[in-house]
Amino acid sequence: MNRIEKCFEQLKAENKKALITFITSGDPDIETTEKTALEMFDKGADIIELGVPFSDPVAEGVTIQKASLRALQGGVNLDKIFECVKNIRKSCDKPLLLMMYINTIFVYGTEKFFKSCADFGIDGVIVPDMPYEERGEIADFAEKHGIININLVAPTSHDRIKEIASNSKGFLYCVSSTGVTGVRSSFSTNFDEFFGTIKKYASCPCAVGFGISNPEQAKKMSGYCDGVIVGSAIVRLFEKSGKDAVKEAGEFVKSLKDAI
Repeated sequence: MNRIEKCFEQLKAENKKALITFITSGDPDIETTEKTALEMFDKGADIIELGVPFSDPVAEGVTIQKASLRALQGGVNLDKIFECVKNIRKSCDKPLLLMMYINTIFVYGTEKFFKSCADFGIDGVIVPDMPYEERGEIADFAEKHGIININLVAPTSHDRIKEIASNSKGFLYCVSSTGVTGVRSSFSTNFDEFFGTIKKYASCPCAVGFGISNPEQAKKMSGYCDGVIVGSAIVRLFEKSGKDAVKEAGEFVKSLKDAI
């Protein structure tokens, strides 16, 4: 069983919700990414998404776009991220995912990429610019190496929700609203209707992300599903404080975990 599946199984047994956090790898540098991941795990994060910087992150808002640019300017690449994961794995066995764009996988080499994921300890990938219908581009390689390809579903998925939800593994990434990532003060989605449809067909746990930026929102959103995903609000701390944001990120993660 994959670490992601084990994590949700254990949380369900304890009647708890998952806190999934995101940071941009290499922002401000790869050493800080390693320290931050361990700090967030220590303060309550159940799963961490490591963002792989990309020059054209179409699903991201300004905060993560800027973080990706800073990381790329600092020379971060997949090999350095895998080394970072290797170091994290020396003291932590919790689930790690890569959130990235499909072109990065293709350029690295699809077979080589998923083998490296398995070798270094990555449990899953989230590829926001790969349509569900094109998942076959990577599905066989991911399955061969035991890596879960996390599907995304949005309020605009409509009739596709049934197929996507019923054919997902690990967890289903439920996008809270239309648009890109980023802090939101409110949401216009009818979540009762959205998750009502999802839960009819979901074959795995569901987690909601995009825009959750404080403990109050996290608590409210956790009532609809099995976990919440917080990214831009954490990345923004590093935009403000750079290397000094590690402890601050840990404290913020603790406040989120306490809330849910």
